[in-house]
Amino acid sequence: MATDQSQSDGTSAETYSEFETRVRRISNVSNAAGILKWDQEVVMPDEGTPARAQQLSTLSSIGHELLTADETGEQLEELESMDLSDERAAVVREVSRRYDRETSVPQELVEEISETTANAHPKWKQAKAEDDFEAFAPTLEKLVELKREYANHIDPDADPYEVLFSDYEPYIDLETAEGVLERLRDELVPLIEAIDDSDAELTTDAFAGEFDDDDQEALARDVLESLGYDWARGRLDTAPHPFSSGTQFDARVTTRFEEDDLLGSITSTIHEFGHANYTLGLPDEGYGTPLGEARDLSVHESQSRLWENHVGRSRPFWEEFLPIARERFPSLKDVSPEAAYESANQVYDDNLIRVEADELTYHLHIVIRFEIERDLISGDLAVEDVPEVWNDKYEAYLGVRPETDAEGCLQDIHWSHGSFGYFPTYSLGSVLATQLYAAAEEGLGDLDDDIREGNFDDLNGWLRANVHQHGKQYTTQDLIERATGEALTADYFLEYVTSKYGELYDLEAY
Repeated sequence: MATDQSQSDGTSAETYSEFETRVRRISNVSNAAGILKWDQEVVMPDEGTPARAQQLSTLSSIGHELLTADETGEQLEELESMDLSDERAAVVREVSRRYDRETSVPQELVEEISETTANAHPKWKQAKAEDDFEAFAPTLEKLVELKREYANHIDPDADPYEVLFSDYEPYIDLETAEGVLERLRDELVPLIEAIDDSDAELTTDAFAGEFDDDDQEALARDVLESLGYDWARGRLDTAPHPFSSGTQFDARVTTRFEEDDLLGSITSTIHEFGHANYTLGLPDEGYGTPLGEARDLSVHESQSRLWENHVGRSRPFWEEFLPIARERFPSLKDVSPEAAYESANQVYDDNLIRVEADELTYHLHIVIRFEIERDLISGDLAVEDVPEVWNDKYEAYLGVRPETDAEGCLQDIHWSHGSFGYFPTYSLGSVLATQLYAAAEEGLGDLDDDIREGNFDDLNGWLRANVHQHGKQYTTQDLIERATGEALTADYFLEYVTSKYGELYDLEAY
């Protein structure tokens, strides 16, 4: 009997080894495509798109062929019948899910989506620059049609938007996401109204002035240095829409600079640091497998929002970082840490731009996008009507109406990527960020002194141990419960913002 068990274990190990080699090849193709996408958005010449679209389409096709090959299916079937370790079972679970979805989608559709999105990026960029939605509308319409077709192949009986949402958040159902968004909308609106009625006089112009791009870049590097960014595995560049991408060996950050918005470049840089920091915290030995990949977008966004809001918009942070900022910009010499804190946390409902929104109104920006893209995918909204509906919703939810499409429905890059179903993960991430931060403080004690001293090792160590190191070993809900002891809840976020902004704006009812 012992001999039979030994032979079984040997067969299992050999099968898994062959499977893992295939998985790593698929991952490397995807990671190579990621570098090309980074290059396209950061440094590629303007006329490079036709070739880049073909290159990305080819890599997408190769990855799709490797994943959906008969050999992959045979290996998965064999491994699913074996007694595997928890780590190996998790790899099989994650690859199996991808395999089932992608074998449902014809390869020619995969290639068409890849090429269309590659070509869509420069069209969106030009349409935004020229404030010309009509120029982008045909591309958007095609992407909507392609994504509907994609969803229908995966599950013809399901709500197509739910299918698309599960691409970005497979282990939190859409009903839960909708519930979070509805609760945030219902409870934040009266808080925002109370703030609007408040007589409190916050400093809002601590960062007023003109700031040179080169000096802003130097300060962005100071921010990253202060937070502990690993320059040996990363770099800083600029992009029209800041993002972070890469692997645990190469996690790159982009930000943007505007002459009159120093605070925006700081918070954007901290936000993208949070993403890159998560990526860099993934285990090296897991590279090329789900064990070395981030646990989907809600968890990823929780890391960026945790660093941006709970660290970068805190009083202790400005006590620590303002002297560094003054060295780069002597014009800030009369700004106090309290004035910087107040300016970093002002609430204003007349802002049109999501990435510039405050902590509270930000979620109404998400709700608007969620409602519009859900109706686009369902067919309840025609592409040509998007600008008007977008503007109507901004007027209804935030009391302000965009005057241009560039500051309205063309402001985000996501739809040019075909990323329908992505936006809810931003609010889910903000909610989870607060829940994780509360759990970290429960384990480590109050973190204000650490932040005030520029010591982020304990917080980062907690995140490494409880979130980063696990990759995709656990499902999202399991990971949250292991890290915090509870299921995902909006309670901590709502308690945090009502306390913070109630104190800032002297709200007696809060």
